[in-house]
Amino acid sequence: MFTFKATGRNVVQSPKHSALCVTMADVEAESSTQPEAMEEENPLFSNLDLFLFTLIAGLIIYWFMSRKKAEPIPEFKKLDQPAPSTQETSFIEKMKKTGRNIVVFYGSQTGTGEEFANRLSKDAQRYGMKGMAADPEEYDMSELSRLAEIGNSLAIFCMATYGEGDPTDNAQDFYDWLQETDGQLDGVNYTVFALGNKTYEHYNAMGAYVDKRLEELGAKRVFDLGMGDDDGNLEEDFVTWREQFWPAMCEHFGVEASGEDSSVRQYELKEHNDINMNKVYTGELGRLKSFETQKPPFDAKNPFLAPVTVNRKLNKAGDRHLMHLEVDITGSKIRYESGDHVAVYPTNDTVIVNRLGQILGVDLDSVISLNNLDEESNKKHPFPCPTTYRTALTHYLDIIHPPRTNVLYELAQYATDLKDQENMRKMASSAPEGKALYQSFVLEDNRNILAILEDLPSLRPPIDHLCELMPRLQARYYSIASSSKVHPNSIHICAVLVEYTTKTGRLTKGVATTWLKNKLVADNAHKSTVPMYIRKSQFRLPFKASNPVIMVGPGTGIAPFMGFIQERGWLKEQGKEVGETVLYCGCRHKEEDYLYQEELEEAEKTGVITKLNVAFSRDQEQKVYVQHLLRTNKVDLWRQIHTDNAHIYICGDARNMARDVQTAFYEIAEELGGMTRTQATDYIKKLMTKGRYSQDVWS
Repeated sequence: MFTFKATGRNVVQSPKHSALCVTMADVEAESSTQPEAMEEENPLFSNLDLFLFTLIAGLIIYWFMSRKKAEPIPEFKKLDQPAPSTQETSFIEKMKKTGRNIVVFYGSQTGTGEEFANRLSKDAQRYGMKGMAADPEEYDMSELSRLAEIGNSLAIFCMATYGEGDPTDNAQDFYDWLQETDGQLDGVNYTVFALGNKTYEHYNAMGAYVDKRLEELGAKRVFDLGMGDDDGNLEEDFVTWREQFWPAMCEHFGVEASGEDSSVRQYELKEHNDINMNKVYTGELGRLKSFETQKPPFDAKNPFLAPVTVNRKLNKAGDRHLMHLEVDITGSKIRYESGDHVAVYPTNDTVIVNRLGQILGVDLDSVISLNNLDEESNKKHPFPCPTTYRTALTHYLDIIHPPRTNVLYELAQYATDLKDQENMRKMASSAPEGKALYQSFVLEDNRNILAILEDLPSLRPPIDHLCELMPRLQARYYSIASSSKVHPNSIHICAVLVEYTTKTGRLTKGVATTWLKNKLVADNAHKSTVPMYIRKSQFRLPFKASNPVIMVGPGTGIAPFMGFIQERGWLKEQGKEVGETVLYCGCRHKEEDYLYQEELEEAEKTGVITKLNVAFSRDQEQKVYVQHLLRTNKVDLWRQIHTDNAHIYICGDARNMARDVQTAFYEIAEELGGMTRTQATDYIKKLMTKGRYSQDVWS
C-alpha cells in the first residue's frame, strides 16, 4: 500500500522586520496675557525655560542620531571565486583585447557541438586568423551587432537541435533573443553548421532557424548552411563541410592558408609532485568536495548522490538483461513530474582505464593539471583540475566511443610507423579513400581509443595529449518510470544492458547500463550511489484528467508510462474524473521479457488502465508490433482521437518504431476520417502543435 501525500510549492519567506513606533508629546507654549509693554520687562521664556527647552531638544536630537542605522548589505566575495569581470559578458571586447576576428558559438547538449566549435576555432590560425569558441549562455548576444567593428570578422554557429525541434539548454536565451529582437545585424558575416538526426521529426530545426533568422536581421551569410546527420555519419558531414568552408573563407577575406598542418596544443601539462590531496578533484563536476558535502540546489554541475534502494532484473529469461532501479532522493529537495528525465553520470570500466595506463606506460595516480595556453579563455581546463589521470579517464573522458577524425589527425605524429601516420591522417581528410577507411576501420569495426592503440603498436602518444583530445563523458538521460504523486522520495529507472561483440571480436559494453547493472543495493554504510539531477520535459499528461490518453511504448519505452499510470491511479483515488487510459506496449516473448507484467495486469484489473494491448513480437511465426495493434483497434482509436480529444504519447525507438506508429495513425485518419495522405499528415501535425501528439524518442 502506498501512502499518498500532496506536496506543494516551496514558499520562500522574507524575514519579518519589526517596526519601532516613536510617540512624542506636543509642547504647547502658553499665550501670554500680559500687555506688550510688560513683555519688554518680562521675557517670554525665563532662563530656566530656555535651559529646559535646550536640554529636551538636545536629548531628542541625540536620540534620533544615536538610533542604529540600517546597515547596507555588504557585497560578499566568495573566497574561492574571482570577482566577475566584464569580459565574461562582452565577447566583442574580449575579441578586441586578444586580437581575434572569428567567434564560434555553440549550442550543445551532449558536447558534440562544443567539440566542433573548438575544432573550427583552432583551424583559424592555419589561415592567418584567430578564433575563439564561445558558449552563448556566457555572453550578451545582443552585442552581435557590434561584430562589424572588428575587421574581417566572422561569427560561426554550431547549433544542435534538441527534443522536438528545440534549442539546447545553453542556447535557449540566444534563441529567445533572436525571436524577440528587431535589431539590425548589417555588416555581420556569419555561417551555420547544424547538428541533428534525420530520424527525428524536426531535423536540424534549430540550425535552420538561426541561419534564416540572422539573414532576416540583415547579417550576411558567407557560406551555406551545413547539415550534420547523426543518424548517418555526423563526423563525415562536418569534415566535408569544413574542408569546403575554409577555402571559401580564404577567398572571401583575401587570405591564404599558412600551410601549417602541425598539431597545435591548447593545454599545457603541469605535474603536481607535492600537493595537498584535499585540493585534488576525485570525480566532482563543479565544486571541489561536493560529493562529500552535498548542498542543494542540484543540477548538471552539482548532481545529487542518490542511494540505490532497488536494482532488480525485469526479464524472467532470455539472453538480455532488463533492469529496474530505484534511487532515494529523500532530503534533497529535488522535485520531478511524470514525464521528466533523470540524468545520471556514469563512470568508465576500470579494466579499460587500467589497460590504457598499462599500454601507455604511465602511473595513473600521478596528479596533474592541464592548463589552457590561452589565458583569456573562460575554459581554464578541459576537465576539473588538478586531478589524476585515473580520475580523468574514469569520470571525465569518453574513452568508449570511436574517436573522431581530428583525434586521429592530432595523434598521427606520435606513430613511429610511417604507414600508420599516413593512414591516420588520411582518415581525417574528406578524400573518398580516407572517408572509406575511417568508416571501415573505426566506425564499422567499432574501435575505441584503446582498440586503436592495441591495433597500431607504433602509436604511443603522451597521455596528457590524449586526455586533451578526448571528448567529455556525458550524462545519460532516462525517462523516469514513476510518479512523484505516488513516490515523492524515489525515482525509478528502466533500462536494458547494452552489450555486443564487434567485428574485431572485442566485447563492447554500454558505459551507463553496465555501470547501473553493477549498482548493487547494500545494507552497510557504503551504499551504492548514483550522481543525478532532473531534466524537465514537455512530455506531460493532459491538464484535464478527463481527457483520454493513448500511450505507445514498446520495450523500455514503457518507462514514462509507468509514471503516467501511477498518476492516473492516484487521481482516481482522489475522486477525480479520469478519462480512458489505453496502453500499447510490446516485448519479444511473453514468458521472457514482458516488462512490469504484474503491475500492468493489476492496473487493468482495477480499472486504472482501460485497455492493455501487448504485442509479443516473436511468439508467433509472423512478427507483431505495436503499430499492428493500433490498426486492429482503429475504430476505438479514431473515436478517442477525433471525438473525445485524446492525447497521444509515443516513447521508444525513433528510427523505426516512432515512424511506423506515425504512419499507422496517418492510415487510420485516411480510412476513418476520409482524408487524403496529405490531409492526414496535416491532421497529425496539428495534433502535435496543440500538444496532443507528444514523442519522447531516441535513436
